[in-house]
Amino acid sequence: MIDPKALLDQFLGAGAGDRARQTLGQADRKLSGMGMPGGLAGGAAAAGIIGLLLGGKKARKLAGGAVGYGGAAALGALAYRAWQTYQAGKQAPASLPPPTQAEMASTDARFLPSSLAADGRPFGIALVRAMVAAGKADGHLDGTEQKAIFDAVDRAGLDAEAKAALFDAMNAPSDPAAIAALAATPEQAAELWLTARLAIEPDQPSERAFLDALGQRLGLDPMLRTNLEREAVAALAGT
Repeated sequence: MIDPKALLDQFLGAGAGDRARQTLGQADRKLSGMGMPGGLAGGAAAAGIIGLLLGGKKARKLAGGAVGYGGAAALGALAYRAWQTYQAGKQAPASLPPPTQAEMASTDARFLPSSLAADGRPFGIALVRAMVAAGKADGHLDGTEQKAIFDAVDRAGLDAEAKAALFDAMNAPSDPAAIAALAATPEQAAELWLTARLAIEPDQPSERAFLDALGQRLGLDPMLRTNLEREAVAALAGT
């Protein structure tokens, strides 16, 4: 049976084992040797499998922030904190600290990867799908880069079910409607958007369009989305 937290942690590079890190590092060096500056080179060493998808600059930013250190626990804590602030009728401050160990340990169960998504599978798989779809939104992956990611997943020491979940996510189109349909609750909707935002630097029209469409499909209140945005920015900044 798949362990959704372990899958999400390995995908993010949080607590990855030596074998996984070595495999990702080899894929990264191969791409670097093929002359891909500013693309995937540097990504794997920074942030696990997601690093190969996002490319060097984005991956290092993700790895250096709260999610790179806290993995699945940090994702849930960030979404829960934004949700609590929204439920209190408040807007999150522009500058936020990373979630504490206590906050990660006390995250509401509705934000954990072991809860069930709308498709009946663990929510952690839905979070991986959201991050992959967002990472592919700018259409920067060519055939060589995608093959390197598939090869890294295949050799990363994951069990068969976890590999299948990642391959399915990589093969799926970057469709905001499909990702939104995975949310079984308003809380899951909030965390899906936050997770997608962490995989995107919305400086390209295609990336901003993906986030806007996802937010609309998820039915996010503007204040909640603002709180999630601020949590994401702070987490990526490592503040």
